[in-house]
Amino acid sequence: MRDSLNIFLIGPMGTGKSTIGRLLAAELQRPFFDSDHEIERRCGCDIPWIFDVEGEAGFRAREAQVIDDLSTQQGVVLATGGGAVTHPESRRLLRERGTVIFLRTSVEQQLKRTARDRNRPLLQCEDPGRKLRELFEVREPLYRATADLVISTERRSPRSVVNDIRRQLHLHDDLVDARG
Repeated sequence: MRDSLNIFLIGPMGTGKSTIGRLLAAELQRPFFDSDHEIERRCGCDIPWIFDVEGEAGFRAREAQVIDDLSTQQGVVLATGGGAVTHPESRRLLRERGTVIFLRTSVEQQLKRTARDRNRPLLQCEDPGRKLRELFEVREPLYRATADLVISTERRSPRSVVNDIRRQLHLHDDLVDARG
C-alpha cells in the first residue's frame, strides 16, 4: 500500500467509521481525522448546536470545507460524517484524492450502536429506526457511487474489519498497478 494514499471512510452513522478509522490509522502509522470532531474543534461548539443555529445546510457547508481541507493532505485516514456524501463536491474530492471505503451495516445494528448517543441531531425524533431507513434509502446509492470498496461491519469486531480493509486495500492496489 502506497504511503501517500489517503483512505476515506464513508457510510451511515453507527457503522464504526471513527473507531475503525482510529485503529486503521494506528496500524498503518498514519494521521487520523474525524470530520465531525474537526468541525467541532474549529467551531468551538458541538454538532447539535450547529444544527440548531445553522440548520443541516449550514452544517453540510462546514463539513464540505473540512473535507476539502483534510483531503489535500497525504497519507491520512479520514472518517467522514454519515451525510458527507450528500454534498456533490465532497463526493468528487473524496474520489479524486484517495481510496474511499464504504462501511456498511444494517439499520438494526445502527440503532443498537447509536441508541444512547445524543450527539446525533438527525436521530432526535420520535422514530429513529424509520429515520435511519429513510436516510439509508437516499444515501446508499451515493455511498456506492463514491466508494472504491464496500466492507460490512455487521456483527464484526473493529479489529476484524481493519484486517479486512488492509487485505482489500492490498488487492485494490494490485489491481490498480496491473492496469498501469
